[in-house]
Amino acid sequence: MKIAEVVSILDARVIYGHDKLEREVFCACGADLMSDVMAFVKDDVVLLTGLNNIQVIRTADIMDISVIVFVRGKMPSGEMIALAAQKDMILLSTANSLFISSGKLYKAGLTGAGVRPIEAFDQEKTGKNEAGLSE
Repeated sequence: MKIAEVVSILDARVIYGHDKLEREVFCACGADLMSDVMAFVKDDVVLLTGLNNIQVIRTADIMDISVIVFVRGKMPSGEMIALAAQKDMILLSTANSLFISSGKLYKAGLTGAGVRPIEAFDQEKTGKNEAGLSE
């Protein structure tokens, strides 16, 4: 899906990256805890978040996330926009909630395929599978 379609589906405002809307995205992740993003995101995703601070941009950079959608009408600060510009990121804002935004994108074909399931994380952490057996 092109980012321009994400903008249309979410009735989003493009804050930064107007010239990058033809880029393709294939999956999405919704989170307000950047530690969850770092633990569970495995592929380049569209990050939907209600968190509005510089750590969102820094975490996205570390995780190779190039598209951030701020939900509930949140708007990033000038400092956040400047850092996103340096990192070649696209910033969007939508009035929709995280839940509604995620649902709309899922219905339109974006999946959470870029996010590791919690079971995989638990297995890595403990070294045991779902049955509690070491592998």
